[in-house]
Amino acid sequence: MFRGEHNHTIDAKGRLIIPSKFRELLGEEIILTRGLDGCLSIYPMDEWEAFEEKLRSLPLTNKNARTFSRFFVSGATSCELDKQGRILVPQTLREFAGLVKDVVFAGSLNRIDVWDKDKWSQICNYDDMDTIAESMDEMGITI
Repeated sequence: MFRGEHNHTIDAKGRLIIPSKFRELLGEEIILTRGLDGCLSIYPMDEWEAFEEKLRSLPLTNKNARTFSRFFVSGATSCELDKQGRILVPQTLREFAGLVKDVVFAGSLNRIDVWDKDKWSQICNYDDMDTIAESMDEMGITI
């Protein structure tokens, strides 16, 4: 599982160094795609394949299912880490997530989310965490 936060920078060519702790868990080939809330997500191949299988099971006749699947799959790209542990982030994905220089890698259990540092600071406003925690009880999560 992916845990923790790591700060890095993306270079002018769109290359991004994957934190070494995450590289150990990712394997040789990974999938980079759009994530929810305006981030990018990195999946190890086995987790991506499991996600794709769930997407395949969605009914093609359901418009929301088609849109949801299209969002993730059309933005997905296979990446291999170079000798320095970097991946090349396509321009379209950099624009989607607003990645210019400073980025944050956030472990999200089965994937890694990649955020623009300023956007990450905004989304990590935990002022309403008590209310959110109460709503988790409805989903079977209690602390």
